[in-house]
Amino acid sequence: MHIRILDKYIFREVVLTFVFGICAFSAVFIGSGTLFRIAEYITDYGASLASVVKIFVYGLPGIIIWTFPMSMLLAVLLTFGRLSSSSEITAMKSCGIGFSRIAAPAILLGCIVSICAIAFNEYVVPWANTSYNNVLNYEIRGNVEMKSQEHLIFKEIHEGRIQKLIYARDYVSETETMHGVTLQEYDAEGRVAHVENAEYAEWRNETWTLYNGIIYDVTDQQTMHTMHFRSQTLPISAGPRQIVRAQKRLDEMTMKELKEQIRIMQTQFVNTNEIETELYQRITVPMASLIFALIGIPLGLQPTRNSSSMGFAMSVIIIFLYYAAMTMANALGRGGVVTPILAVWIPNIIGLVAGTVLMRRASH
Repeated sequence: MHIRILDKYIFREVVLTFVFGICAFSAVFIGSGTLFRIAEYITDYGASLASVVKIFVYGLPGIIIWTFPMSMLLAVLLTFGRLSSSSEITAMKSCGIGFSRIAAPAILLGCIVSICAIAFNEYVVPWANTSYNNVLNYEIRGNVEMKSQEHLIFKEIHEGRIQKLIYARDYVSETETMHGVTLQEYDAEGRVAHVENAEYAEWRNETWTLYNGIIYDVTDQQTMHTMHFRSQTLPISAGPRQIVRAQKRLDEMTMKELKEQIRIMQTQFVNTNEIETELYQRITVPMASLIFALIGIPLGLQPTRNSSSMGFAMSVIIIFLYYAAMTMANALGRGGVVTPILAVWIPNIIGLVAGTVLMRRASH
């Protein structure tokens, strides 16, 4: 019974400090970035109050997701630092409660935060980023002109099933042409049944026309018939504006969409290191909350005269080292120096090893 009361006590203290950390770190990010951008939108584009409020609200999830690991580290450092400085940890140990039992509530919270952060990163952040960019581009900047883009993917879906998929290596707005075009048509069971590859496609008279291509008919996942053509109408009704507006930035995609993008681009032998790095980082950044809990607990138990100031200082140092390592690893993954999945896990692996060592030493 006393153990359960103790668990609730430690858990509550860490949660309260964690919430404080989210508010504090979010305020720093908002004050140092978001407010400056909003001021720029007002002065340069005359953004309305409604648009400014939307930008502020839609920008919050993208900020909050980065504060979860920081807040978790700060919470365990301050909570266990205070418990240690007030001799509460000593009192617990004198009652026969071991270190692992004392640390359990904080580790449990770290697991909960990591899982919730992954879900938040999948279902909230991409939607918020899409809404943010739509308000910025179409309400504030008033962008109506078409822009050249690379790696376009457009899908025609009917009754929840994909019927056609178009991939283009790039789109040139000046000439309204797509280059390196591939059309895939699917059967009722969702399998590729027809493929058309073309050198380029041109938008003329409200119609896409493919040039210099090959047609493949696919049966049982094997190519059965091929035919070359000089020109061929692309059987889609979407024009350049619809296709370009349907494109999403990487931070607007869910993990499912990123995986699909990788699969499609790999079939065209396109380098996917950047997208793979983004995909795996959707897991590693939220998982840092658990790792920071493992690091922060034993460090928070170090005897200090002023646990609060020391906790803040240690938080800043550890956060700086982690995000510096993450930035370097991210660059290695995107550049192909290291495989993306290994690159993005490097900071977490280092943190996990450090946390495990610190926890073992503290337990003894």
